[in-house]
Amino acid sequence: MVIQEKVAYRGGDADGYVIPLGPANLVLVVGERGMVGCGAFDVTALEKFDYPAARVKPARGPSIASIDDLLAGEVKDSNSAASRLGVRVGMKGKEALDLL
Repeated sequence: MVIQEKVAYRGGDADGYVIPLGPANLVLVVGERGMVGCGAFDVTALEKFDYPAARVKPARGPSIASIDDLLAGEVKDSNSAASRLGVRVGMKGKEALDLL
């Protein structure tokens, strides 16, 4: 069952999703201009559409399982569209979302 929740950020309310995929969850938050997601996302592929995206690694534990984990995690990489908006490797997922 997909979990959807509103996530407050600098741009207003973003849409957060947790999609169970057997032993792992696919986790992402979509803001007004782009998205942050767990390690399963290919931010380079989204660059082909000039869509700002950042991939986040967990701050603790083996994987990102929840929206809270995603926001507390650290940006591992981002595409150039996200970089142009100020997203940088090493910032928290919430900081990146605030730019997107």
